[in-house]
Amino acid sequence: MSRALGGLLVVDLTVEFWGSLAGAMLGDFGASVVRIDALGAPEPQRDDEPAPAWNHRAELVHRNKASLAVDLMSERGRDIVRVLASKADVVLTDRPRAQLQTLGFDYESLAALRADLIYARGSGFGPEGPDRDLPALDELAAARTGMMPILPQPGQPPVYPGHGQMYTTIMLAFGIMAALHHRRRTGEGQQVDTSLLAGNMYGASLDLQAFLAIGGERFLHPISRLDAGNPMSGTVYMSEDGLWVTLTMPDTDRWWPEFAPLVGLDVVDPRFDSHEKRCGEHRLEMMRVLEQAFRTRPAAHWRQVFLEKQLSADVIEDYAFPAADPQVYRNRYIVALEHPSLGAVKTLGFPIFMSDSPARLFRTAPCRGQHSFEVLHDVLGYGEDDITALRDEGTIA
Repeated sequence: MSRALGGLLVVDLTVEFWGSLAGAMLGDFGASVVRIDALGAPEPQRDDEPAPAWNHRAELVHRNKASLAVDLMSERGRDIVRVLASKADVVLTDRPRAQLQTLGFDYESLAALRADLIYARGSGFGPEGPDRDLPALDELAAARTGMMPILPQPGQPPVYPGHGQMYTTIMLAFGIMAALHHRRRTGEGQQVDTSLLAGNMYGASLDLQAFLAIGGERFLHPISRLDAGNPMSGTVYMSEDGLWVTLTMPDTDRWWPEFAPLVGLDVVDPRFDSHEKRCGEHRLEMMRVLEQAFRTRPAAHWRQVFLEKQLSADVIEDYAFPAADPQVYRNRYIVALEHPSLGAVKTLGFPIFMSDSPARLFRTAPCRGQHSFEVLHDVLGYGEDDITALRDEGTIA
């Protein structure tokens, strides 16, 4: 089975979860991704997070990569990275600009070694403007995008959505592929940048685009679920066992004949016998009726009747649901694997399906420096004696 990105060499100079995950996604489809592990620099970790027995974070973001451990504080170590970059199709990084310039790994320096290089950098707030060098932290970017104040119920503190990193990961990988397509047509390399600010803005794109178009206070403040304009769309109701049911039936006339009997209502009930009544003068009354109805049965009952009647509604689940959902495993969104050190484990799989050149897990996350010899010998052409000398002097590990 062919690999969609086979033959592509990527140098991974990332340090953050979201940047590293973009590299893993390229590796999933067959790119040769060489991760540069800086000697003496442990992987960033929040102070409030205990060190796990299984580094599940690294297993996700560094899978399908080779590890070259290099002392970036030495000139010889930096030279190794430069030689590797000169042979690479893509250099991927999320490091601060000042650090990249100090190391000599900025776009101008590396593009001078290979003119058609694709240099992809994930930033916090974009490559231009007065805030371009602010820390690349998702929480800070999310705070600026307008979504956090509207997520909770009125009177509650803003909620950090936590999804901006994933949007940024995907856009970074997409930007690389667009630049590679351009290079194949023109022979030109270029710099690619996407930011956590952009990722969070596109996470809120539906509301943000509406605000740009029409403005208004309704996009600036949270809306109580009891203030929803349609009791059958975008609304949630608690079931008997405490799980919430969500309804997404904006065209209530279409769904009403099947929906009404399920919740104990007569289809011709004069209070609710038209879309205008359901969403207008009797809206609050209908919401009260639905709240009472959904509390009479457990969530499993509601999911079953929704499926039977093919209604656009479902139960809101926690992480335990996808972790055991056959649909998830059938589509390889989660995969079970036999880890060489830990035995049977589960990990996130592949969000993109391709019929002829699918994503594959052919290498678990490497130990630091696991492939140093392989990269130096097979990719860069170093002799065994030279590699031994580099290891003895501490330039590589």
